[in-house]
Amino acid sequence: MKVKDIQIMVKRLGLKPGKLNKTKLIHLIQKEENNDECYATSVVKSCAQDDCLWRSDCLKAG
Repeated sequence: MKVKDIQIMVKRLGLKPGKLNKTKLIHLIQKEENNDECYATSVVKSCAQDDCLWRSDCLKAG
């Protein structure tokens, strides 16, 4: 997913994206949705969240 798309999602949640990078933007969304801020962390090695919106990007980044 492109950064611009993620910025739009952040704004729809009523948050301000500022100049955050892709990872920080996704963490912001994850936090707002009461999920673990796990995108592109070592958790990817054992992640079982197959239905996660970020999964394909996360696997590439991790």
